Amino acid sequence: MIKQNILVAVDDVIFTIINDKLEVLLVKRWVEPFKWQWAIPGGFVLDNESLDEAAYRELKEETNISDVYLEQLYTFGDPNRDPRGHVVAVSYLALTPREKVSLKAGSDAQEAKFFPINKLPKLAFDHKDIIKLALERLRGKLTYSNIAKFLLPEKFTLTQLQKVYEIILERELDTRNFRKKIEKLWIIEPTWEKEVGVNHRPALLYKFKHDKLVYLHEFL
Repeated sequence: MIKQNILVAVDDVIFTIINDKLEVLLVKRWVEPFKWQWAIPGGFVLDNESLDEAAYRELKEETNISDVYLEQLYTFGDPNRDPRGHVVAVSYLALTPREKVSLKAGSDAQEAKFFPINKLPKLAFDHKDIIKLALERLRGKLTYSNIAKFLLPEKFTLTQLQKVYEIILERELDTRNFRKKIEKLWIIEPTWEKEVGVNHRPALLYKFKHDKLVYLHEFL
């Protein structure tokens, strides 16, 4: 009979947009291994929970964030990735609008903080690789789904929507072409409300047609 001594963990890469920058949430560990280093939120899966349940629990316990979009990303299984032993980590991509974030460190995290994706500190374990893969997944899905929905408030302007695409893709988009393409894809609809409290001409507010992730028949 084959005997195994393998532990299963979950790791959450959570992105949001702050001050026109894509940022990722990190926690500072206060336990070994990698004590005092920054890491993505995560931990071991309990005997009585599923992987998804563990991912949500760890995010809530370590950062106080619970209202997020979450999808399984990839499984990292290098037997040398964790000095405690053979730990298989199931990673998750998570997204949330900045308005829903209320950080509070807990569990085995001393501090929770968002960092710009291009200015990350030294990270524990193989979390640099996990974040890189999560960013690639987000950029890819941005072109063939409505995943931008989970980084925006419920009502938004077309300018705000375009800005999300530009921030994630790290390039400017032609406004006229972008708006024509978005309208052709039928993923958003006008609310017939306008911005309030702005110093310029109020823009029309839109919302996404679907509450859940949907895939497009055409690429943006």
